[in-house]
Amino acid sequence: MAGPRQEIEIVYEDDEVVGLVKPAGLPTANAPAGVESVYTLLRSRPPGDQFVGIVSRLDAAVSGILPVALTAAAAAALARQFRHRTVGKRYLAIVEGRFPAPLGVWADWHDTMRRRPEERKSELVGRPGGAATIPPAADDEAGGGAGEGRPTTAHVRARVLRRSGEVSLVELLPTTGRRHQLRLQLSVRGCPIVGDRLYGARLPFEAGIALHAARLHFAHPRTGHAIELAAPPPAAWKRRYPALCAAVRERGD
Repeated sequence: MAGPRQEIEIVYEDDEVVGLVKPAGLPTANAPAGVESVYTLLRSRPPGDQFVGIVSRLDAAVSGILPVALTAAAAAALARQFRHRTVGKRYLAIVEGRFPAPLGVWADWHDTMRRRPEERKSELVGRPGGAATIPPAADDEAGGGAGEGRPTTAHVRARVLRRSGEVSLVELLPTTGRRHQLRLQLSVRGCPIVGDRLYGARLPFEAGIALHAARLHFAHPRTGHAIELAAPPPAAWKRRYPALCAAVRERGD
């Protein structure tokens, strides 16, 4: 029997693009038959059969801002921005272990990683920070771009905003969008995301994993005007880690 219908918060919408806040646990697209996703929920909005162009994805376990195109032309334009890495992305994560940089100091991580079709996980190629010289590849945020099993580069800037006991609040600014990129890059450095058992986390989390797409900025696909979308971390973060969430509020994020 189907469960209650999921709700998604719309933070921006016009005739060509919609910006929404995806809750943890809701797939972006390509869910099994009968399972809701962002794609099916948008397609079913009145009057029905609306064009829905998925130009970026968040893992089902991840929450946060997600842009979706409402016309084919907008989908092509937004996909180009992701492909050319002109979209600005900011994530927040709560991680276990000791982050490998002092409080507030940016770490710059360049890695080589790959995904395998027979496995759920992505994996590092070589050592952390050992980015190989390989041909450039399209980001695979919107599905399939980087190719199964082929090594690709992954880059992110990261820093700790606050520590609280055995966990830390981390800010992440990725320039690439590989599958499970942030989850893998944090895990291989000994600080997996809370709740992310797939990548070695010990601590459970009540709502997916503690990774949130907090801010996104891009050019409107038709006008070129700058659009910035933002969403605070979900309520589950505040319930579990109020001290860390206080740091987010103090920064005005």
